[in-house]
Amino acid sequence: MTATEDRATDDRATERTRRRFARRQWARRWVSLRYAVALVLVLVLAGTAVWLLLFSSVLSVTKVEVSGVDYLSEQDVRRVADVTVGEQLALVDLDRSRRRVGSMAEVKDVEVTRAWPDTVQVAVTERTAIAVVELGGRIRGLDPDGVVFRDYPKVPPGMPRVRALSSTGTDALKEAATVVSALPAELAPKVDHVQVETVDQITLVLRDGREVLWGSAEESQQKAQVVAVLLGEKGRIFDVSVPGSPTAR
Repeated sequence: MTATEDRATDDRATERTRRRFARRQWARRWVSLRYAVALVLVLVLAGTAVWLLLFSSVLSVTKVEVSGVDYLSEQDVRRVADVTVGEQLALVDLDRSRRRVGSMAEVKDVEVTRAWPDTVQVAVTERTAIAVVELGGRIRGLDPDGVVFRDYPKVPPGMPRVRALSSTGTDALKEAATVVSALPAELAPKVDHVQVETVDQITLVLRDGREVLWGSAEESQQKAQVVAVLLGEKGRIFDVSVPGSPTAR
């Protein structure tokens, strides 16, 4: 092989080496560039998300939906929830609205949630009256927890009545509610009203004038079973305050 051929061979080898080096360099640069492009995309997406959530009118509140109300009006619930239309949906203080609506006497439970892209939903569970009680000249509803929560113009047909002294406290009303809840279907229609003096002095006054001395709300289920049998006995006053030793006189 001549010197000229040797140089040509060396030149081709050098060129191949240079090209391989260039390819490796480009590959390393492309890897770095890909990371940089990916980082830029992430930053752009994150910035767009922040803008949409915190500044864009696209995700601002346009309406407040209220469900589950019967006695309450949707307008009253919206007013108490105090959600500002136009506020960014992501920034609405749901706990605050939940506390405000939950403080309404008529509300037993409430859930306040976001419904993207523009709605706050307020789902209300209203209290259910199991009896009525006259307080201060007003006929009020009484729920199973003993909470007084609404007005009635008159006693609804078939609704049990609770009569309380002016000095009767909330604990006694709660006991009375427990008693009413325990009354079996066959006994409830016979009751004219439930007389409440203290937590330990609750009396059922029947429509025929007979009375059942109930005592406290403890063991109400057992007392209800005893009364169902005891009313078949002669007597005007039945004492089931100690259900294991009932009396009739």
